[in-house]
Amino acid sequence: MDDAPDFADFAADRIDALFRYAYMLTGNPHDAADLVQEAMVRLRSSWPRVRRKHNPESYVRTTITRLHISVWRRRRREHLAWDVPERPQPVAEPPPDLWDELAKLPKRQRAVLVLRYYEDRSDAEIAEILGISPGTVRSQASRALGKLRDTVNPLRNLR
Repeated sequence: MDDAPDFADFAADRIDALFRYAYMLTGNPHDAADLVQEAMVRLRSSWPRVRRKHNPESYVRTTITRLHISVWRRRRREHLAWDVPERPQPVAEPPPDLWDELAKLPKRQRAVLVLRYYEDRSDAEIAEILGISPGTVRSQASRALGKLRDTVNPLRNLR
């Protein structure tokens, strides 16, 4: 039995949602596309098994999350710039954009927030996906939300 048409239909239907999910994790469209592509290749190789036993989209999202974690574990604190600025730009103080602030969070904290608030996952599910304890999930979420609150409302620190 050929599973290629079923896989192609699934990929065509869900690729945009999977890309948005990967983009939320990475904050970069190029990295997100790479994650989705790699996850879909892995799904294709195990498609008959996953289609029969599991929810394929959940499998792909978990794969995307784990691939993302493995990438940031390897890179740690390496930050690549697409273009090197020719001269320093004057610093203006525009209101913080939540997406920009989310991108500034450490990778684990961003992953916890995306899984909790974008994917609506429980602490136990997040802990299993990220390979950490539920207490670590809660502490990472608390720290991440605290950092976001401080950037959105800097006067809060003056009290």
